[in-house]
Amino acid sequence: MENVWTYKNVEISEGLKPGSKTFRYFFKVLESGQRKCNYCVWIVDDALTRFDPSKNFNAIVASRKDTWHQWVKAKIDDCDFRNRVLKFEKAGQQELNLSEMSDHVTPD
Repeated sequence: MENVWTYKNVEISEGLKPGSKTFRYFFKVLESGQRKCNYCVWIVDDALTRFDPSKNFNAIVASRKDTWHQWVKAKIDDCDFRNRVLKFEKAGQQELNLSEMSDHVTPD
């Protein structure tokens, strides 16, 4: 994970999945050093150009990080500590239960 910040009583580590060829950005939420949940942003390959024409992962993160932080904060405000993924596809976006996804991956 690249960046660590706090919101209310939790610590959030965030960053791109190391070595991933597909866009996987994780927010690992910890309370008192214990993992509470993961929030993730996934962008499928055919939707990457919606965010950056060159498909540059770092440019995508830089342009969307504030919006994703607001999503994470809203989840924490709602005490929604389920593992969630905000998945962007060519046709749009949807929020899914990360634990029930067949293509489930971990942030490590």
